[in-house]
Amino acid sequence: MNFKIDVRTLEKELPLIELEGEVDVYTAPQLKQQIINILEDGTKELMVNLTKVDYLDSTALGVLIGGLKRMREVDGNMVLICPSPRIRRVFEITGLDKIFDIYNSEEDAREVMGKEIV
Repeated sequence: MNFKIDVRTLEKELPLIELEGEVDVYTAPQLKQQIINILEDGTKELMVNLTKVDYLDSTALGVLIGGLKRMREVDGNMVLICPSPRIRRVFEITGLDKIFDIYNSEEDAREVMGKEIV
């Protein structure tokens, strides 16, 4: 299994989840738990970096959709960082590119969210 998940906090308490490897039915529960932990801390904004993701299945997409839904229920937002055309294509094919705010770099996403990297 090739999967790694890191969570770091940027300036102004903005959490960033960085994923690496394959996000699938076996690894997506770890992502879901991290999103839940962040929500329980009262955070209303979240960035998820998919730059190092090699593979994303429907379970992973479901976890991301659930996270976005929960964020929006508290008037928050979750944005994705996804420079990979192959992974971004998954979002385009499923129409999820119209639901998620997807950026090519952490800097672009940070700029929109008005936060600085520590």
